[in-house]
Formats: sequence, C-alpha cells, structure tokens
Amino acid sequence: MATGDERGAAEVLRALARHLNCLNEDSKNTRKRALESIRRETFEKSLSSDVLQEVFASILKSLLKCLSDPMERCRETAIQMIGDFIRSVPKPEDCLPYFIPAFTHRLGGKEILEPAEELRLSMMEVLSLTVEVCGSRLAPYLDDMVKILQRTIVDPYPEVKKETCKCTVNFARSIPAHFHMQAESLVKPLMQTVSHQHSRVRVAVVEATGAVIQYSSGKPVDDVLSHLAQRLFDDSPQVRKAVTAVVGGWLLDLPDRYSFFHKLIPLLLTSLTDEVPEIRLLAEDLWRRTGAQWEKENEQDLKDKLDFLLEPPAHYPPGVERPGLGCRELVSRNLSKLLPAVGRDLGDWLAGTRAKTARLLSVLLLHAEDHSTQHLQPLLATLYRGCADGEPAVVQSCLESAELLGRFVHPEVSLKLLLAHAENASSSSSSSASLAVLAAVLRGGSGHALRPHLLRIGDALAHPDLWHESQQCVYVQVLGCVQALLGVCEGDCGPISLQLLQVLLTVRSLSTEPQLWSTVEETTGALCSELGLAGEAELYRQHMPQLIGWLSQTQRAWTNHSIQRLQLQVLVVQSGPVIGEFLPLLMPLLQDCVQPSRDPEMRLHLFTLLSKLLLDAPNTLDSQGKFSEHLEVFLRELLLPNLEWHAGRTAAAIRTTALSCLYALLQGGGVSAQQLQAVQAQLTPRVLAALDEDSQTSRLLASRSLLTLLRLIGPNLHPDCLNTIYPELLKRADDSSQEVRSVCLSALGCWFSSVGQSYDRQVCGPHLQLLFQQLLLHMDDPEGSVQDHVLDVLKAGSSVHPELLRQEVEAVRDKQRSPSRCDQLLRHLQSIPRDSA
Repeated sequence: MATGDERGAAEVLRALARHLNCLNEDSKNTRKRALESIRRETFEKSLSSDVLQEVFASILKSLLKCLSDPMERCRETAIQMIGDFIRSVPKPEDCLPYFIPAFTHRLGGKEILEPAEELRLSMMEVLSLTVEVCGSRLAPYLDDMVKILQRTIVDPYPEVKKETCKCTVNFARSIPAHFHMQAESLVKPLMQTVSHQHSRVRVAVVEATGAVIQYSSGKPVDDVLSHLAQRLFDDSPQVRKAVTAVVGGWLLDLPDRYSFFHKLIPLLLTSLTDEVPEIRLLAEDLWRRTGAQWEKENEQDLKDKLDFLLEPPAHYPPGVERPGLGCRELVSRNLSKLLPAVGRDLGDWLAGTRAKTARLLSVLLLHAEDHSTQHLQPLLATLYRGCADGEPAVVQSCLESAELLGRFVHPEVSLKLLLAHAENASSSSSSSASLAVLAAVLRGGSGHALRPHLLRIGDALAHPDLWHESQQCVYVQVLGCVQALLGVCEGDCGPISLQLLQVLLTVRSLSTEPQLWSTVEETTGALCSELGLAGEAELYRQHMPQLIGWLSQTQRAWTNHSIQRLQLQVLVVQSGPVIGEFLPLLMPLLQDCVQPSRDPEMRLHLFTLLSKLLLDAPNTLDSQGKFSEHLEVFLRELLLPNLEWHAGRTAAAIRTTALSCLYALLQGGGVSAQQLQAVQAQLTPRVLAALDEDSQTSRLLASRSLLTLLRLIGPNLHPDCLNTIYPELLKRADDSSQEVRSVCLSALGCWFSSVGQSYDRQVCGPHLQLLFQQLLLHMDDPEGSVQDHVLDVLKAGSSVHPELLRQEVEAVRDKQRSPSRCDQLLRHLQSIPRDSA
C-alpha cells in the first residue's frame, strides 16, 4: 500500500513539475495559471490522503514562496491551497517547521507585510485551522504564534481581529502547559482592542481575554479587570453577557481564583442586576455554581453553619430568594476589600457607573446580612454620598441598601451612628441625605426591635438642631422618618406622639410646597389613627399644654425669622376650636411676644394672625365662650400699647395691624358691650388718634372700628365722650379716600342714634349746631352719592334737635347748588311730630 501511495505521489509530482517551474516566471498570468493547474491536479483528482501528504510536503515551500507574490490573486490561491492541504492531510504537523515561520514573517513582524485585509483574514483562518488540527503539537512554535497573535489582534480590519481572538482561545486551550509563559504578552494588544467600535469585536476580545487569563500565571488579572469592568456598562448586551461568562468562568476555574475573589465577585454580582433577563439568569447560574463549589471546597470550615444556619433571618426581605451559604460566605469574607472600591465608584463622574455601583451595593448587603454590622460606619458614609447624588437611580438603590441595613443590623448599633450624623450634618444636602438613610433604615427595621429606641428617635427628630437648614428636601426626609415609624411601629408610637406632632407642626410651618402640606395632613391623620383618636383636634387637645410650654421655653429670643413664630402660627390655626380651651396658657405667650420692645416684624405677623382668629372667634379663641375672661388683658396689654404713636414706617405698620386686630375683635363677636364699656375710656382716644394717620388703611380701620364701637355701646357713652368723637369724624368727612368718608358719615349717623336722654340739647346746643352746619356743607358736595349719604345722616339726626336743624337748613337752602335735598330734609322735619321735638 505504501509503495502504491509513493508511486501515485511520484506521478502527481511529475505532472506538477512544469507548473511548479512556472511559479518562478515573471508573468503574473503564468503564475496564476500554474497555481490553478496545481489545484486541479491535486484536489480535483480525488487523491488519497497519504498521496496528498507526500505532495504537500514536496510543494509546500513553493506554495509558501507564493505568499509574497506581487499578484494578490496568486497569494489568495496559495493561501487557500495551503488551507485545503492542512484540512486534508493526515499529518498536517509535518508542515509546521516551514509553515509557521512563513506566516510569522508575513503577519508577525513589526509591520504586517500582507497589504490585503481579506488575505490577512484568510491567513488567520488557515492559522485557526492549523491550531484546531495540530493542537498540542504547536507547543514548539509558541513564540512565533504569539508574535502573530500580538500583531493581528490590533489589525485594522475588524474581521481579522475577530478571527485572531478565536484563534487565541483555541491556541490557549491547545497548549495549556506552555501557554502561560507567553500569555502576559497578549494582554496589552487585547486591552487596546477591547473598546473597539464594533460590538462583535468587543465580544471576541472579551472571550479571548478570558482564555488568556485562564491559562496564564494569574499575574495579568489586575491588568484586565478595569477594562472588563468598563464593558459591564457596554451598550451591547452581548458584550455584557460575554464579560459575565468570562468572569464566572474565572471564579469557577481560575487556578489562583482565591487570590482574586474580592476583585472578581463585584463584576459578576453587577450582572445580577442587569436590565437584560438573559444576562441576569446567566449571572445567577454562574454565581450559584461558584458558591456551591466554594462551599464544597471548604466544607469542613462551614460544618457548623451547614448544620445549624439553614433558616433565613426572621426579618428577611419578603419575596427575595436567599443566596446559598457559599455565596453569602464569599461576600462576607471579602466585604472589607469590596467596600472601598464601591465607595470610590459611587463618586465616579459617570452617572451610569454610579447607578450600577449603587445596585451592586444592595446585592452585597443582601449577601452579607448581619455581617455588614462590622462595616457599618463606611457603609453609612457610602450611603450618605449616594443619597446626595443627583441621579434618581443612584438614590433609589442606596435607599434599598439602607432598608437592608435596617433588616440585618440591630437598631442599638445603627441608630447610634445615624442619629448623631443627622444632628451634626453641616449642610442641607448632607442633612437631607442622612435623614433619607435614617428613614430607609427605619422602614427596613422591625417594630419589635425599634420599640426600645422610640424615645431616642423621637427626641432626635424633634431636636431644634435638626432644623437649622430651612430646605424643602430636609422637610421631606424628616417627614419620611415619621411615616416610616408609623408604618413599622404602628400603635407603639404612643409614647412619642408629642415629638412626632412637633415634627409635623414644624414641617407644616416651614414648608411652602402645597404637596408637602398635603403629605403632612395625611401623616397627621395616620398618627391619629394609630393612637385611636377621632381626629386632628383630639391630637392637639392631648398635647396642647406641652406644645405651648415647648414654644414658651424660647419665646424671649424670638424674632420674625424664628421657627417658633411659624410653629405658633400653625398651632393656633390648625388646632381650630381647641385653642379656645387653653387661653390661660396662650395669652401670656402672645402678650410677651407683642410688647413694643420686641421685634417689629414679628409683632406685625402676630397681629395679622390674631386678626384672622378674632374674625372667627366663636370657632377659635372664643370656642368655649371664655375669651371674655381675658379680654381686658388682651386690650390693655396687647392692643393698646401697640396703638400708641411712634415715629417711623415700621411703627405705623404695627399700628395698622393692631387696628386690624381691634376691628376683627369688634366684628368677630368676641367682646360684649359691657366689656367694651369697661375699657372704652382707654380705647376711644387711641382710635380717634388713628383717624389722623397718614396710612389710608389705618384711617379706614380706625373709622370702621369707631363705627362698630358706636353701634355696640353708643347709647351708653357719656355726652362728653360723644362730643369728643364727632369733631374727629367730621374731619374725616373731607378725607381723600372716598371709602373713609363713607364710613365716617355712617359713623356720624350712628352717633346721632347714640344720643340719649342724658344728652342735654340746650347745653350741648352749640355742638349740635356745629355738627348740623358742617353736615349741610357736605350735603352740597359735588358727588351726588355723598349728598345722598349726608341727607340720610341728617334725617337720622333730625330727631335729636328738629327745630335747630330746621333753622340751619333754611339758612343755607338758597346757598346750595341744588336746594332739592334741603327741601327733602325740610319735608322730613315737618313730618316729625311736635312732641318728639
């Protein structure tokens, strides 16, 4: 048989002799035809493999020489024929001493000599084929192969890069015992190519990197990890999947994997939260296998835990599958090495990096469980930074991590650090972040574990130092803490209901957001529900003495900008009728706050508040009908001192608000005629003085107050007092404000109604004469409405002294623009019975 093969080979070679000689001709067409003839004489004649082996050995050098042929078609044909021979002969390794150096020369030099990218691809495909068929027999050619791979990994043609990566994977697996000696030299070109614009190239490079590192000495791991970590943010799911598969393979099979667990685990766990389900499932499978393998390898060390710690913790997150013991142990034992890197990446400038890192942190804490207690301080520092991030995804993941801390770390440990940091936060952003973490930890905790610490939590939330930053974000987070406590501890919050109400009161007083107000109302309702109270009024009734006492502690230092001033305002408004039950406590506080020596702007706001309350006195201050008991003190100590004249715009503004408060008191029904009579001697002069104020608003309020006062106690006023009032009203009948004029004229009409039997018409005749004369002058006003109003006033005054009025009307009738109204008044006077006159 061998002799026949040799004869057959000899015959073929004789037939090829002329064609082989033609390969040396200068004519490119001749060389081309020669190569095509060689192909016909070999592969198209169905020769046996042994004959092809002999022929290949004989013509290989000629074919390799054609690799440098100037004609591209000749080089292409030669490459194809070499590949066909390698694929067909039984001993392709025999060609390696000539084949590998030739390919190395062509592809592995400093400059690639093959200019055609398609031919470089063909050559790499032949090289890949050679690796497949020769396998371990390529070991002697390690250096040459690596030279080729180094150069073609960075080839400009993407298809060459992909084929090279495929070849690299197969070559590494073929000679594992030798490959490690040169593996490191492939890392640099691979990392240069791992960020190539084509996703398929990136996939191929990642897979090649996996094989190179797998069969290396292990030293290059550090050189590739940062590059692979970046690929976890790749837009292509296939690239992320390749990284996941490679890292999972290393965790399972890398010889020195124990040394790199803390570096590899984060990469695989990051894929557990990938948005693509296929990648998540792959990562879960690889991680499960990694944990199971490590658990088996360390079975003796884990014996106690395997036997006794099978059940999950009592407060484990519902609906979450607990990782295996091996997985948990791997994370717990490496957590101290993982957290610094997580902290660094959470400060990365790329939002995507921060978001993935935040999700990774929650995965780590789910595995670490109560082991995270040992690392609580750096964990909290990381979460504070994450919750202050501007990226919502980062904040959300950090809050989920904080909830896990609440589930796994005992409150005795966590609250000590959390509450101290919340109180000492130096800025609104850090304060908001620390409170957000606290709220999340509380949400994750259990009511049973938190119960012994409720007083400490409540005192911390209500502490004034917590409110040094007036920012909406802070209020939202404090409110979140209250909601968390109510949700977790439910009915156990009774002992801190006062502190929680103080927090809600403060948020409501400082917030300017309607949505936040709505949330406060809902939270207050929830607090009432947990305490079994009928409504918000009951809650205020239960704590009103403590709340007023709480505010009174600091009232001497209040200014307009004090939080307490706003808290008082919300307290008296929101408590509604309940505030009327605690006037003995409230009035001293108000009295001290509106003294003339206190901050003017604060007094302005408080008088405005009092005006609103007094306008609805039956439903606020006088809800119990007891405001009258404090009325004299209210007028003498609160109102009258602030009605005294002082120079300056601020003083004038305060007098205006005090007048508004007085008018609200008179209109709101909070004062009886008898009580008003008792203080009118002090009150009337201040009101009359206010009629001369520069402020139109003050004059209007004073005139309205005087009108109301006359309606309430006019008939009971002494004649001397009445005679003091009408001149001031007459002055305002000429006021620049039409509204003030109208009110003062109405007040004069009411003045006439107040004249009773004790008013001596004869003695006081000059007063009445002056009053009639002045009113008749105003009845000649250019404004018809004023004329009509004055006419009504004089008709009201006609019953006081009809004869005197008749005389005065007749004296001025012919002097007026239009005597019609004088005639109307005279007719009215004639209708008055003589007896009444």
